[in-house]
Amino acid sequence: MRRNAATIATLLVAACALSTGAIAQKDTETAAPWPNRPLRIIVGFPGGSSPDLTARAFADPLSKALGQPVIVENKVGAAGNIAADYVAKATDDHTIGLMINGNMTIAKLLNPKLPYDPLKDLQPISLIGVSPLVLVAPLNAPGSNAAEFLAAARKSGDKWNYGTPGVGTVGHLGMELLKAKAKMAPLHVPYAGYPQVATALIAGDLQLSLLPPALANAQIKAGKLKAIGVTASVRSPLAPEIPSLSEAGVKDFNLEIWNAVAAPHNLPKREAVRLASLFSEIARSPEMRQKLFQQGWTVLGTSAEGLSNRVKADTALLGGIITSQKITID
Repeated sequence: MRRNAATIATLLVAACALSTGAIAQKDTETAAPWPNRPLRIIVGFPGGSSPDLTARAFADPLSKALGQPVIVENKVGAAGNIAADYVAKATDDHTIGLMINGNMTIAKLLNPKLPYDPLKDLQPISLIGVSPLVLVAPLNAPGSNAAEFLAAARKSGDKWNYGTPGVGTVGHLGMELLKAKAKMAPLHVPYAGYPQVATALIAGDLQLSLLPPALANAQIKAGKLKAIGVTASVRSPLAPEIPSLSEAGVKDFNLEIWNAVAAPHNLPKREAVRLASLFSEIARSPEMRQKLFQQGWTVLGTSAEGLSNRVKADTALLGGIITSQKITID
């Protein structure tokens, strides 16, 4: 009797195990596919801006890969932080964001009251593309080369002005870093965006600024602005004819703007990994490389880990400038 009872017990345990396994397998097989509705890419800048153009370039190939529509939505304001906050708080598992450096690095350092923490509330997906900035000046700027121009800037003290798209932007922090390294002291004048900065330079209201290569090259080739140098240790393929600022004696100055994809921290790991793989694959395709290059980007298409490493490095670099110059946004 005891032996029969033990045998029956063993059979019952095995049956339960088989049943549990079958249920788990069934649950896996019947689990809702992802995505099961349109995926939204949130952009914090207006239509026609660089992040917007990048997001829209990915929408169609990403839609084909996922089998669902991909919709780009613009939620403009606060240098992209309104959109970043929206993404950080999304809970539908179908919302991601196309963001710039500041949204994912130093936003909270600049404004402690910011309603999201980029390092805690955003999940890195992929670093899409990078680009140095170009130091430009009006056509009548002094000096026949970068070294002579920087010497004139040092001599002018705070009589010169430089323009940026706003306090805390990479253009602003980059100029503050350049001021420290080149030992010059021009005053900061914030504008609504890079196009307005370029217009002020052409009008002679500003003496220098850091502009994205696509905008800078257009004005330089049109004979409206003078190129001084790019913010990299070597020349950039985006503007190969423009010397690096290191050639003018500005050492250890390597600054880039970038576009990246991030998701809410609560997006399931499986979906995040899939998105990272797709964005990387699409970004590195010959067609997308060419399209983004024409928009002024050197394509990287990194893994989530690659973006995470870049976020940490830039947070340290730009955070150091914020601390040393006591830069804040109220």
